[in-house]
Amino acid sequence: MSSHRAENAPDAIDAEVEHPPAEERGGDEKKTGSLEQPPPHAPFGASTAGDGPIDIPIGVGALNQSFSLSDLLSSRGVNDVPIPEADPKHGSPFEWTRRKKMLVLNAPILAAMISAYASGAYAMPSHILTEKWDISAPVFNIGITIFVAGFAVSPLILAPISEVYGRYWVFVGSGLVFWLGTLGCAVTNSFAGMLVGRFVTGCGASVYATLTGGAIADVCHKEDRNLPMALYAVTIFSGVGLGPLISGVIVDRAGWRWVFYHQLILLAAASLNIIFFLDETRSNVLLKRKCAALNKYFDALYDDSTPASSQPGEKGELTVIPTSGPTRSTGGLRRRIHFTPELDEPELGISLLWRSFAFPLRLLTTESVVFWFSAWVSFAWAILYMQFSSIGLVFRATYNFNSTQVGAVYVSVIVGATLSGTLSILIQPTLHRTFPRRMATPEGRLLSACFESMLLPIGLFWFGWSAQVKAHWIAPTIAIGACTMGIFSVYLAVFNYLADTYHQYSSSAQAAQSMCRNLLAGIFPLVTHLLWGDLSYGVAGSLLGAIAIVLMAVPWVLSLFGEKIRARSPFAGDIKVVDYSNEELP
Repeated sequence: MSSHRAENAPDAIDAEVEHPPAEERGGDEKKTGSLEQPPPHAPFGASTAGDGPIDIPIGVGALNQSFSLSDLLSSRGVNDVPIPEADPKHGSPFEWTRRKKMLVLNAPILAAMISAYASGAYAMPSHILTEKWDISAPVFNIGITIFVAGFAVSPLILAPISEVYGRYWVFVGSGLVFWLGTLGCAVTNSFAGMLVGRFVTGCGASVYATLTGGAIADVCHKEDRNLPMALYAVTIFSGVGLGPLISGVIVDRAGWRWVFYHQLILLAAASLNIIFFLDETRSNVLLKRKCAALNKYFDALYDDSTPASSQPGEKGELTVIPTSGPTRSTGGLRRRIHFTPELDEPELGISLLWRSFAFPLRLLTTESVVFWFSAWVSFAWAILYMQFSSIGLVFRATYNFNSTQVGAVYVSVIVGATLSGTLSILIQPTLHRTFPRRMATPEGRLLSACFESMLLPIGLFWFGWSAQVKAHWIAPTIAIGACTMGIFSVYLAVFNYLADTYHQYSSSAQAAQSMCRNLLAGIFPLVTHLLWGDLSYGVAGSLLGAIAIVLMAVPWVLSLFGEKIRARSPFAGDIKVVDYSNEELP
């Protein structure tokens, strides 16, 4: 995920999480630390007060601690002026301390867990609400489908906005939308009202599940992302398991409305966490703020009527204190100094929103890597969402479980995700030591996934044939954990491989797989009863397992021939000659 639709997540990022190369400029490359110095101008005092301002463009390297404002001014002939001390809040997110990064990222990551929590909690009161509203179980599952539809639509609009105007207010506003949608679900008296509430909830929740991966990319270089992305992915999967686990107990003891009421409390806490602890992570936005603050400071030096040292610091502005040079005297500056951000980002508008939608579709239809990876991760994600219905259906019918017992089965999802995430973190150093050359390529991301993803078809066969009255309930429960480990490995491998392969186009590649993933995940709950109700459990598990086996060829083919496949792509690998921001789209 690049930022904007990479989930990520993790995805992370969040945060998240995708698109014009603005995402990569602000989130991945150490080369932004350089600052191109313009040629020196005539000495500052040689000009008259009537001359125009001195325009000084600065890049995101001006956010780095190594940046010297005095050297830059000297190169333009500006000497002997008080130099402001920059507010650390406007420093490069890459140079934040580890403690600050953790403090800032914890807010969207926890909110992303609640978004995953909300997706699964809905399924637990199904047996009550289908009877209350006189609807069938497949019709009730439309609430899952429409929730996922919000996931697919909302980021296409909000991700570009977050890249141009910043993450902070997008996260804050989405929290309000998320809360209002959940409130609608809690108080509604009709299924139609529930569907409206679920769509609004999905639109708000999607931001945390997609843009968190982008926020992680904003503060962590590529080589440092494995740990935060793995932790982000673990929280997402844990939320998927915790939603039914806790809501199952609530349904049996407090009624179905409290499934949503208690989410309102969690969301309020998560929103306050974001408001107070999340700082802006987009480097381009921080650069614009720094330029505005510097301009205000030097305008005060130019203006005879305003003392330079008395400029109040406002929220979002640079706090400046003269730390060197002589005290300004009246008429000390004869020309204004005007800083402009040196950014190559598209202007937000209909054109940009269209590109955010059209270019991912182009990658999906023309890039074999994006297409097959999207198919692989979409099937895996659809299995995860189908479990919201299939687990309750199978365990109620086979073992006569109540809601609390069905919810307890989802502990296996949490355990599976935790084990897979831990394995991902621990195995990476070993792989880098054993296969250093291989791990330096994008295909290195697929080594562990080639083997771990086998757990998905194994788990599907295992679940289908072990869910029988004569077999203990623990057998299909463990199978669910195996499925989760396989799905986790697919999710992480796809995100990392596309990010490493498509560079400045990774956001669009992530958007393509995200759209496919969410669309298929929305369809599968509608056919759950057709598979697990009309077919035998063994046949249903075998059918899905066979599809998973076929799709397992994707990482193996790319692991063996990925370099040759990337070499034929105008977007992948190290080929960066195409300027997407000026490209004509079909």
